[in-house]
Amino acid sequence: MMLPLGILLIFLFTLLHECIHETPFRSRWINRTVGIVIGFLIFLPPAWFCCFHMAHHRHTQDQDRDNDPELDAKKPESWMQYGIYLSGIPTWYSQLLKIVRLAMGGPMDGFVPGRAQKGVGQQARLFVVGYAILIALSIFQNSTVIIWAWLVPLIFGQPFLRAYLLAEHGRCPYVSNMLDNTRTTFTSGIVRYLAWNMPYHTEHHSYPVVPFHKLPVLHNIMKKNLRNTEDGFVRFHTDYVSRF
Repeated sequence: MMLPLGILLIFLFTLLHECIHETPFRSRWINRTVGIVIGFLIFLPPAWFCCFHMAHHRHTQDQDRDNDPELDAKKPESWMQYGIYLSGIPTWYSQLLKIVRLAMGGPMDGFVPGRAQKGVGQQARLFVVGYAILIALSIFQNSTVIIWAWLVPLIFGQPFLRAYLLAEHGRCPYVSNMLDNTRTTFTSGIVRYLAWNMPYHTEHHSYPVVPFHKLPVLHNIMKKNLRNTEDGFVRFHTDYVSRF
């Protein structure tokens, strides 16, 4: 059961993403509280991720000016890179290093505005303290629960999230038009439910203030204008690796 548990845990990332956009709940403080809990569970401080994600929305696929922070992690262009990418090893290494660096007061990323830097650092320090407390309690109680019910399932689930996220912009043109630089992937209702309707990704990037539950309606309005679509994630990855 660790594999389905891991998929459910790691795909909480999509709920964190929605909390950043403040669409799941009417209350701002509930969105922020849920975001903090999820960020703690998946080792991604929401204060930092909010700055990262807003920069990604403003400068999607902006390769010329290097303003899209998502482009810092290069997309795989060989079988070896593809395997390493899907393993999630670079993601875990980057996220854990980021938390430690922020907690220690290290240099901030350029997309983190001055007014947010203090909060970003404080949240990272709180995360580190929380993890230290959990480790200490586990050692004191001689318990391995957090390993088998949390950490190992996350490792098992990460490749599925990596495969999902690659379809959002992988092989899309480096242009400013959201209809070109983002992909909508047609998939099952289960995947759309798990990912909070984010497979409608072109729609989301074109109108990010539209809440997740209205994206199917927006899709029906925009579908004739969509330029980058794919019929399922298996077909996307089959096409992606065929170009290696």
